Amino acid sequence: MKLQVNTMLALYSVIEFAADPQRHVPAVVIAEKYGVSPHHLAKVLAELARVGIVESVRGVGGGYRFVANARRLTLMDVIALFEDFGPGNRTRRDGADATPVDQALDMVLHEIDENARATFSSITLATMLQLVARQPRDPNGHGATGSRASS
Repeated sequence: MKLQVNTMLALYSVIEFAADPQRHVPAVVIAEKYGVSPHHLAKVLAELARVGIVESVRGVGGGYRFVANARRLTLMDVIALFEDFGPGNRTRRDGADATPVDQALDMVLHEIDENARATFSSITLATMLQLVARQPRDPNGHGATGSRASS
């Protein structure tokens, strides 16, 4: 499953903010770390603030900080803000034109989507923070969250 860039930016940001929830992190810091435009990231952060996952503070010392519950917020909670997981035909043919192969492929693809959804729903931000803490750091001091969003 490939997630959209906005979804990946949301996940990177939330994990970064949740790592130190008392600290206000400017959007530009996250944008530079992940190689994206601050303007693009601001749109993602605005959505996260709108739903109460992060809080935005303007002015000197401002930025964003994590305000959700890391033990309750799952990856799926964040992903669902940016991805459409609704039902839909995955094959080119639908209805009366669908062949048995189309139907079988749809069944398999649906099962894959359900497994991904279940996995994302079972992993909390607290669990992600533990996974990040166990990752080796590169010479620049970045752990696993140092990846680029453009991949």
